[in-house]
Amino acid sequence: MKVNILGCYAATPRSFTNPTSQVLEIRNNLFLIDCGEGTQVQLRRNKIKFSKIKHIFISHLHGDHFYGLVGLVSTFRLLNREKELHIYGPKGIKEIISLQLKLANSWTNYPLIFHELNSKKPELLFEDEKVSVSTIPLKHRVYTNGFLFREKPGDRKLLINEAVKLNIDVTLYKSLKKGKDVVSEDGKRIENKLVTSDPPKPKSYAFCSDTVFDPEIIPLIKNCTALYHESTFLEDQMELAFPTKHSTAKQAAIIARDAQVKHLILGHYSTRYSDIELFRTEAETIFPNIILADDGKVITVE
Repeated sequence: MKVNILGCYAATPRSFTNPTSQVLEIRNNLFLIDCGEGTQVQLRRNKIKFSKIKHIFISHLHGDHFYGLVGLVSTFRLLNREKELHIYGPKGIKEIISLQLKLANSWTNYPLIFHELNSKKPELLFEDEKVSVSTIPLKHRVYTNGFLFREKPGDRKLLINEAVKLNIDVTLYKSLKKGKDVVSEDGKRIENKLVTSDPPKPKSYAFCSDTVFDPEIIPLIKNCTALYHESTFLEDQMELAFPTKHSTAKQAAIIARDAQVKHLILGHYSTRYSDIELFRTEAETIFPNIILADDGKVITVE
């Protein structure tokens, strides 16, 4: 599982930083999460193929999280896209994008499917045989969701040498990977555990931006492999966090600690700070496994 950080700074784009957008690579899926200005330029810069993006998740309708969306949708049209594109976001996102396309007479030549959200409770948005995606209701100045991506358990690992020793036909290997017992070529029943081992533990990724400090999300993200949590401010400017419904690095670390996640990825930094290492220093007083997001950074989630 990899997280490609396209942008991770708050509010106004700068010549050297970008607002929120990232691509999650998980079990052969590429999910685009938020789409601030400059996202399609960052996709090209990071050599991510547009054609592989089939699902886009928008957390909320503040500009630094979706103003790049209509441009990306239009570029897909110029590239003669034919595949469906699914967009998940707050109620109103269909009206916004459709109006822009209508007034520009730039309707897509591919199926554009909106999934508008208004529930304040967690709901399943997407599921296939390998991955599920659910909402994490957040508390911000407008209706906002985070997103929880979970791998499903994979096939068992086949111990080839043991299978050969026990005279198991290769046509039965797929059944073994699915956890089934089989019968060897000499008629003996072989228990699955003798020739396979457990698959890797499924990974999970929680994306939480933007939100005020909210312990209510802890049960939803419990034991996640990695948590991306906004950290707009440091504690010395905590008085700005609550009125703007944002969090500090320390508060993000408290959420990570109490949810017992493996890694905490910080981002959505206010541009008032010149050194993002300050966010790591503050968060590490609470939680040890800190990763600083930064534009162009690729994070491998182990």
